[in-house]
Amino acid sequence: MSLGKLLERLLHLVPVLLGVSVIVFVMMALTPGDPVQIMIGDQAVTAEQEAALRHDLGLDRPIHERFLVFLGNAVQGDFGTSFYHRRPVGEVIAERLPATIELSLVALIVALVTSIPLGVMAAIKKNSVLDRLATVGSLLGVSLPGFWFGILLLMLFAVHLQVLPVSGRIGYSSEIEPITHFLLIDTLLRGEFGAFVDALKHILLPAITLGLPMTAILMRVTRASMLEVLRQDYVTFAEAKGLSRRRVLFRHALKNALIPTVTVAAIETGSLLGGNMIVETVFGWPGLGRLVVESIFLRNYPLVQAAVLFYAVTYVLLNFVADMLYTFLNPRVKL
Repeated sequence: MSLGKLLERLLHLVPVLLGVSVIVFVMMALTPGDPVQIMIGDQAVTAEQEAALRHDLGLDRPIHERFLVFLGNAVQGDFGTSFYHRRPVGEVIAERLPATIELSLVALIVALVTSIPLGVMAAIKKNSVLDRLATVGSLLGVSLPGFWFGILLLMLFAVHLQVLPVSGRIGYSSEIEPITHFLLIDTLLRGEFGAFVDALKHILLPAITLGLPMTAILMRVTRASMLEVLRQDYVTFAEAKGLSRRRVLFRHALKNALIPTVTVAAIETGSLLGGNMIVETVFGWPGLGRLVVESIFLRNYPLVQAAVLFYAVTYVLLNFVADMLYTFLNPRVKL
């Protein structure tokens, strides 16, 4: 891709972010509930103190003025101060972001490791028992609500069998001094294998819950794409040349069949960040998604706006990465 094309694609971020900013700002402003009243709670305060707090938070200004101030500061990388934490929003998000990234990556790995082999096998053994089971399983995976499936996993493995923890990232007895703030990596870097196993147990259930819909979708896409590729003339020609079945499948067919899978995987990876709000809340996972849910209830406007902007940037960039992978998987694709 040329530098001009790259800059053009990056410039597409500007209208997207502007539109997201307007929508989120207006929706939060129109949501019933007063941040000041929520912060005060049952405390006895005077009208002057309440007015001072409202002025301190900038909530006494007209909505259009507040939006312009937010937009001007955001362009400079300043997303304001969290109403609840009384600290810069960037710092609060940075504290929770590693937990969300780690959960999303593990969920992505779970989805890819299970969906692609299942999709390929289902295509190779079309109409077999395996194919039918995989198809039914994918339909269930798409249909089951994440929060419901997560609760079922908790009841089975955490409550009844008691083999996996209920919530959190790691047990109190296994806590370590962070290095990268990704616990699975930090525990290995410090040579704490017991802590690594503990962190793995904590992340397993939320990762499976988060990755299940993605697994189902990618499996169906991989199967359909593989079936289409196997009917192509170049596959028939490769088999006619006497190449082994394994080489034809994995050297010629799978590489081209993965192009639609890459597209959907990029979109679904962006969706992982949005879907993790429910999963993190169910499993008490201390990530960005749970923080956003808490901030919505607290009407913590600056934090919600900054987090949603982060989600939008991530989503667009992941699609950009998918486009880059197209040229690797199929050089004939030009961007």
